[in-house]
Amino acid sequence: MKRTLAAGLALVVAVGLAGCSGSSTGSNASGKDEVTVKVGVVGDNNEPWETAADSLKEKENIDVELVKFSDYVQPNQALSDGSVDLNSFQTEIYLDTYNNEHGTDLTSIGYTLMAPLGVYSHRVSSVGDLADGATVTIPNDVSNGGRALKLLEKAGLITVNPDAGLTPSTDDITANPKNLQITQLDAAQTARSLDDSDAAVVNSGIAVDAGLTPSTDAISIEETGEDSKPYYNVIAARASDVDNETYRTVVRYYQSDEVARTIADSTRGSQIAVWDGAPSASPGATASQTKAARGGAPNATTPNATMQ
Repeated sequence: MKRTLAAGLALVVAVGLAGCSGSSTGSNASGKDEVTVKVGVVGDNNEPWETAADSLKEKENIDVELVKFSDYVQPNQALSDGSVDLNSFQTEIYLDTYNNEHGTDLTSIGYTLMAPLGVYSHRVSSVGDLADGATVTIPNDVSNGGRALKLLEKAGLITVNPDAGLTPSTDDITANPKNLQITQLDAAQTARSLDDSDAAVVNSGIAVDAGLTPSTDAISIEETGEDSKPYYNVIAARASDVDNETYRTVVRYYQSDEVARTIADSTRGSQIAVWDGAPSASPGATASQTKAARGGAPNATTPNATMQ
């Protein structure tokens, strides 16, 4: 009996000591143990994520480590192999295309922003000024390349087969009255090609990294509306992690008014926050434009379960 009682008391003491150790080791003013979440991003301008990371560290003791990549392929490879926990760089349609091509099960767990694709040029100030035979560079991946062709079509430069949907290729061009010479490059190289080409279709984030302001420097730019939803940028996770509470917390802190303001300030109003309830990130946007741009984006706690 005495031996049993002594053993029980020893167990209680051990549990108590373990509890004290766990509450103090790696904790901050929030009293929560530190957790590190690695987020894959592309490029050097990540002010929105830095804003979210500061709040997460202070209030939740979650240390967001930004892992920077230089192209659009590596972040999904890193997410698939576990080198990062989340990534945030791609549109919903890019993610879906990647999954279809690679047999992966990465999934969106929240929307971030809309980053309009733009046509840029160091040689002309209007798409109408492009000469016959002008050289135009576009991204070489399926989703961004198709998106670029749709933008060139909207600018009146080419026509593509409507049967190709949102991802036409150069083979789907049915009319090219100016005989544009369209060259495909890695998306990260398109801005650099401006010195050697007449025009380039560049992703917004890459344009900002190159010192361009999409809202003023683009000679043609995507409009935001109900049909823009496939081009919303997302936070992606492995399918097995869609219910991870820490990752949901990261999304919730990203989808804040403070981050929305940072998006507007850091991109000079060129990008817009698109999660449900986000304030307008574009100073010139009307309430109706902002509502249309969001088009019913899911909130932070609702992962996108539909893989197209």
